[in-house]
Amino acid sequence: MFGSKTLSKHAGLMGRMAETLDVDLGKAIQTGAMSPESYRASVMRCTKCSDPEACADWLDENSQSTATPDYCRNAAMLEALKP
Repeated sequence: MFGSKTLSKHAGLMGRMAETLDVDLGKAIQTGAMSPESYRASVMRCTKCSDPEACADWLDENSQSTATPDYCRNAAMLEALKP
């Protein structure tokens, strides 16, 4: 089981990745495009990333993008939610 620090870190990374792709996760949940359970599953998928530091570095270098890095475990979900 993961601690709250790990979950918080990965929820933050996932939120930043969504913002970089212009995906509003809050709105997606509010409109039903994404369920709260799917959001939690996405955060858990993110915790399995083999290199979250590389993700953080990529996010620091890319304030906007049309695609996630190849290694993103939530690429398909984020792509499906893009406007």
